[in-house]
Amino acid sequence: MCLICDRINMIKEGTNPYFVKELKTGYVVIGDNQHFYGYTLFLYKNHEYTELFQMPKEERILFLEEMTKVAEAVSKAFDAEKINYELLGMGDAHLHWHINPRKYGDLGSYGNKGRGPVWWYPMEKMYSNETRPSEEQLKELKEKLLTEFNKLY
Repeated sequence: MCLICDRINMIKEGTNPYFVKELKTGYVVIGDNQHFYGYTLFLYKNHEYTELFQMPKEERILFLEEMTKVAEAVSKAFDAEKINYELLGMGDAHLHWHINPRKYGDLGSYGNKGRGPVWWYPMEKMYSNETRPSEEQLKELKEKLLTEFNKLY
């Protein structure tokens, strides 16, 4: 089983502390690490497809529409100056979006004068234990995102 399927099973069992909201095509979860404050994932419910073009058109449109709604809520909840979207899948070939709220300077001295894509920031720093939210911080992140999502939709 893949990591995304494991996380979805935890949601279904009520044991995933990062779970925020269920939508028709997927689950909204806060990222385990928060270098980019408000980093959120949108996990597709079905492991049957590994590429957007494999999905039936109607489902693909709904999945993309819901991801866009999640991104808007993330942007508003965490005062993003820009949103970075990623749908990669070489680590886990289960469709899932990485939604990174960005602010100018969040790369520090990395990148091009502190600007650039998230992967220009060192992985060992981005995913260090220091960037994991405490229980209180996680609660705050989830509340902010859910409040904004509910206001918008």
